[in-house]
Amino acid sequence: QWQFVESGGGLVQPGGSLRLSCAPSGFTLDYYGIGWFRQAPGKEREGVSCITSSGGFTNYADSVKGRFTISRDNAENTVYLQMNNLGPEDTAVYYCAADTFPLPTCELRVGSPYDFWGQGTQVTVSS
Repeated sequence: QWQFVESGGGLVQPGGSLRLSCAPSGFTLDYYGIGWFRQAPGKEREGVSCITSSGGFTNYADSVKGRFTISRDNAENTVYLQMNNLGPEDTAVYYCAADTFPLPTCELRVGSPYDFWGQGTQVTVSS
């Protein structure tokens, strides 16, 4: 079954940084746009950021604009999420998924057309 493997999570103090990685298992991600999502305890999963297959368009949730940066390296078959100035509100399990209907733009919508969800990586921001 195709899915992603997320890594790079951990415990970080407020104001700190982490870089998450998202790599596909069993396929290459060249064709797909990629979305990052997160789910905090007791809350619904929400879109954080997305990037088109070419890397030419990115989108961010208002809550992370100016702090998070999404990028992709198709040669490395990996998508990254650089997270700076983290706060307790960023504590969540972070997931990536493929936009299976790639367009010149991407949306932060949980569910279709996003698929191939991974198991997620835990990010905890605490002093």
